[in-house]
Amino acid sequence: MNPLDTKKDYQEYVNKKSPNSPTLKNCFKAFIVGGFICSIGQVIMEYCKYRGLDKTLSSTIVSIILILISAFLTGLNLFNKIGKFAGAGSLVPITGFANSIVSPAMEYKSEGYVMGVGAKMFTVAGPVLVFGISASILVGIIYLIFNTQSITLV
Repeated sequence: MNPLDTKKDYQEYVNKKSPNSPTLKNCFKAFIVGGFICSIGQVIMEYCKYRGLDKTLSSTIVSIILILISAFLTGLNLFNKIGKFAGAGSLVPITGFANSIVSPAMEYKSEGYVMGVGAKMFTVAGPVLVFGISASILVGIIYLIFNTQSITLV
């Protein structure tokens, strides 16, 4: 028996048994939920600007509020339900990142605050933080080198 035929037969078997994913329906759900999250952020932004805050401070406040909301919903186990419904739509970067930090912290809180929450809190988000900080340091050094040599990048 040819091993290639076995792999081909297995792939056909998997394709027959695997349920078809409703791609268009999933995209619509992700679009609606992601758009709703972004709309909440925009409402907060407009309210802050209406109250006289500048754009930079308003965007900082929006980020803080969205992080608090997603952390609170994760604590109530509602963010996971939203994620099951919306898929990637709930992973609008700021809310998904907050969820990726709060979920492991809640899962390991029974092991204590230091070895549980403190140690496991960044299991998912840790590599993202390390890469982001490292990349920003590297870009900053490159910018510093070009800036001191009177070479413009922009």
